[in-house]
Amino acid sequence: MPVKLYFCIALSKKRYFIQIAYDGSLYHGWQTQPNAITVQELLDKAMSVFFRQPIETLGCGRTDAGVHATDFYAHFDVEGVEEAKVLSAVTGINAMLPYQIAAKQIIPVHDDAHARFDATARAYKYYIHFEKNPFKLNRSWLVKDKLDVDAMNEAAVLLLNYTDFSCFSKSNTQTFTNNCKITKAVFEVKEDGLVFTIQADRFLRNMVRAIMGTLVQIGKKEINLTDFKAIIESKNRSKAGQSVPACGLYLVKIEYPYIG
Repeated sequence: MPVKLYFCIALSKKRYFIQIAYDGSLYHGWQTQPNAITVQELLDKAMSVFFRQPIETLGCGRTDAGVHATDFYAHFDVEGVEEAKVLSAVTGINAMLPYQIAAKQIIPVHDDAHARFDATARAYKYYIHFEKNPFKLNRSWLVKDKLDVDAMNEAAVLLLNYTDFSCFSKSNTQTFTNNCKITKAVFEVKEDGLVFTIQADRFLRNMVRAIMGTLVQIGKKEINLTDFKAIIESKNRSKAGQSVPACGLYLVKIEYPYIG
């Protein structure tokens, strides 16, 4: 009697990136917290239900309460699921997420890929408008003062000459260094306001909002370029301007060497 042989292919644990976008207005930032609703908490719950196993994501960074993201990556591991099913899971995961959070794609990566530490560049945009507009509520910052955009751009380009941005960092953040390499910082005039774009290899906690607060002081002629350079060189957070509201800030781009 012939012997039938059965082969069972074991599906091991595999790492993936998930790309998402979210409106942060309703959430207390990205990272899971004990007494507040966050984007990570809701994403982990949705993915755990879909894959029928505990899923814990690790994000490319931390966005504060009220900050938005149009391009955000997190990595996660899933065990015993065929790759094809994982890659096609976006529709099912989106069905379990609130409308303010959208999964865009899932990407297979190598087992050591890290959404935070492997990122080579990050970019943010900050939006300002000058007239009351109900459709910009929680999505842009209403500024009633007239701003000198040329002076703000002169100051912004000076950021590229520095690496230590302690003056724009939240204190007690437990980071090893306050050094960053800024490669772009520019204001563009739009029909309904301003857009500030800034790109760097990394950002410190609260850095973009503190930079914006100080550049707006330039625009209001409260300080000049000499003052701006002195603030950066002081490495003292109390010398810089106040942090602007979170509503106008968007994480818009994350770059990795292995993702096109």
